[in-house]
Amino acid sequence: MAVENGAAAMAVTVTGTRTVAPAKTKVTLATFDLPYITFYYNQKLLLYRLAPGAGDFQDVTARMADALGDALAYFYPLAGRIRQEKGDGGALYVDGEEGAEVVEAAAEGVSVDELAGEACGEEAERLMQQLIPYTGVMNLEGLHRPLLAVQFTKLKDGLAVGCAFNHAVLDGTATWHFMTSWAELSRGAAAPSVLPVHNRAMARSIRVSLTLPASAEAHEATDPNGPKKPLVARVFSFPEDAVARIKAAANAVLPPGAKPFSTFQSLGAHIWRAVSRARGLGPADITVFAVFADCRARLDPPVPAAYVGNLIQAVFTGVPAGMLLGGPPELAAGMLQKAIDEHDAAAVTRRLDEYEAAPKLFHYSDAGPNCVAVGSSPRFRVYDVDFGFGRPARVRSGGNNKFDGMVYLYPGRGGAGGIDVELALQPEPMQKLEKDDEFLQVAAA
Repeated sequence: MAVENGAAAMAVTVTGTRTVAPAKTKVTLATFDLPYITFYYNQKLLLYRLAPGAGDFQDVTARMADALGDALAYFYPLAGRIRQEKGDGGALYVDGEEGAEVVEAAAEGVSVDELAGEACGEEAERLMQQLIPYTGVMNLEGLHRPLLAVQFTKLKDGLAVGCAFNHAVLDGTATWHFMTSWAELSRGAAAPSVLPVHNRAMARSIRVSLTLPASAEAHEATDPNGPKKPLVARVFSFPEDAVARIKAAANAVLPPGAKPFSTFQSLGAHIWRAVSRARGLGPADITVFAVFADCRARLDPPVPAAYVGNLIQAVFTGVPAGMLLGGPPELAAGMLQKAIDEHDAAAVTRRLDEYEAAPKLFHYSDAGPNCVAVGSSPRFRVYDVDFGFGRPARVRSGGNNKFDGMVYLYPGRGGAGGIDVELALQPEPMQKLEKDDEFLQVAAA
């Protein structure tokens, strides 16, 4: 009898059965993301030469498209759409698996050298903008458009890869993490070498309600800066020795024990002073320098470098042009250093608190008067994006989010510490800058 009771006590009774599916891909946009909902898609262009044996255009792009699908399985927010919770001013989130848009095009009368060469003229600049999708498309339109669009364009001797990323979903660090991962998968890797981190609560867990404009056009009609001004874009290449001289000049008279200026601070000061000269600013005219600083390491605790989302904040400093141009290079470099160093975890949190208390919709040109603004980093390894047929011959930015004084910094194509400065200015100041010996003698050395 004891045995029978023991057997009954050890019996297994099934109490229910269900099917478990993978977690939904919903990602709530964090406070860091929301200011960019009324900016524009972030556009990047990579130009590649296709050597004999690399495969024809259709084979190459088919392999890249297959790898793109694999990459989106890891970077799944880019395959969804932006949505808003029900109710007035609900929180924004990304969900779904609708996928990215892929376009194929041809410009077989154009060679890579015509677009990637140092003497890239106005016609080539205009053509390059046609190689990137979603020009003039606001991030707000991610509510009904893909969050990633890719255009493969067949050139005479190569391939143009134009990409448009919804800037409300990810920043530059995450963009190049995605591009590097996509290239790895295209080369045959089983998985990205660095897996993305999608937990946005690591950066900020507060849900913010936001009332969106009726349309992109309605928002632009309220821009206090007025219609977009005609701009000219140029790339100034600073080889390693020129960068070293600029840095040495900024650090030449520092007192003993003073913190040296970084390469970014030294080059940023050089660009700021030169652009201010080219604009012909009066001594009392205020000029502002802005840098979109990565806050991953600034937060307490820090957020992993592989975090996918926006984790940037604009850091500003300003000064009358007479003081900027009348002082030595170390004055401007010191202002940049001070502003960047003071933007610590407490400053980052204060900015978030202010936004959450009074959410607002920005215009991409809200950078301040007579501004020079840097929105990329030479630390991004953009020339390591190899899809299996070599490094890009040139990496450029599209026309979106460019205003008078917008700067993108990229590592030099030749590596070894050089830096390419992509700069947008109004035509007259750009003409003056191109003739500024103080600026160009270093660049051309």
